[in-house]
Amino acid sequence: MRVITSPAVRLGALVLMGAVLAGCASNDVEEDRYDGVAERQLYEEGREALETGSYTTAQNRLEAIDTRFPFGDYAEQAQLELIYTYYQIDDWEAARAAASRFIRLHPNHSQVDYAYYMRGLAAWQAGRFSLEALKLIDISQRDLGATRDAYSDFTDLINRYPNSQYAPDARQRIIYLRNLLAEHEMHVADFYLRKKAYLAAVERGRWVIENYPQSEATRDALAVMVEGYMGLGMKDRASETLRVLIENDPDNERLDGRRFDPKYVDGSISA
Repeated sequence: MRVITSPAVRLGALVLMGAVLAGCASNDVEEDRYDGVAERQLYEEGREALETGSYTTAQNRLEAIDTRFPFGDYAEQAQLELIYTYYQIDDWEAARAAASRFIRLHPNHSQVDYAYYMRGLAAWQAGRFSLEALKLIDISQRDLGATRDAYSDFTDLINRYPNSQYAPDARQRIIYLRNLLAEHEMHVADFYLRKKAYLAAVERGRWVIENYPQSEATRDALAVMVEGYMGLGMKDRASETLRVLIENDPDNERLDGRRFDPKYVDGSISA
């Protein structure tokens, strides 16, 4: 069978091919521009660009060092500064990848704690949303994959380098992230209660208590567990958990004295 293509299709194919070739040529030119340039010169130009906020120029020079002089005198410092450069241009994924690579290649470097910190900071930024400050959305109800990464990265930093200059800031961020992640779990638990998935709600509440014991959401987690046990018909476990709730959070909104009023399950229970 003969396939007939229209002039417009052939023209489109030629344009696409031309764009690909142009891109390859552009990459070759970008590589060739650093032929014969000394490592020190590339580093000094990269540093100057960083200091003046010319991050694209800094990125080009530092990447050239990383490619052309991987074992040179400025290689390790260039890799560190590339992490910061990617962070400044809002390329969080590249910043995390560069930090992870530095940690893998230089686990005993004197500034490896900086790489851990920047990896967490990049994940922190990736998990934030522009409208959060305006209170137009609730970040705790979104997918918190990057936020979990930040929590893990900062925790890793303070566990490995508790005396690092970056540890105090990491600890403060962990407090915020812990509360945020725990609150997110409570949104999920509330969804389970509404859907009458009581066992799943109880397990989610228990998970928050076990994994985020210092978060503000632990009290709400107890309330979720009480209601979940009520939905399961496990009155003894509900009463036992209720007593713990009263002891730890007597002003919980679900409490009226020693009586617990659930949100979704019929009836009430008293301790």
